Amino acid sequence: METDQISIKEAQIEVDNWIKKYGVRYFSELTNMAILTEEVGELARIVSRKFGDQSFKKSEENYDLGDEMADIFFVLICMANQTGIDLNEAFIKNMEKKTLRDKNRHIQNKKL
Repeated sequence: METDQISIKEAQIEVDNWIKKYGVRYFSELTNMAILTEEVGELARIVSRKFGDQSFKKSEENYDLGDEMADIFFVLICMANQTGIDLNEAFIKNMEKKTLRDKNRHIQNKKL
């Protein structure tokens, strides 16, 4: 990639192009769901060791939190592409929903 900025729409196109060039085809939706779960588990493992009570094993000390998040984003984009979801549009609608539903909820939460 030539730029350090990319939109969600561009990311979806980039992943689709990558799949067509290097991936042969998309894995099935079910396989991608399993891969997404696996990638989230890898992120959880790092977070539990970096911010939680567990310690890293010697072999786990060279982690890259951003890379793990990008793995999740890649698989999520694959799933969106193969199911016809425009993630940009879905994200905008989701933020509108959250704002409408929660605009006062967190501000009024005395725990926060």
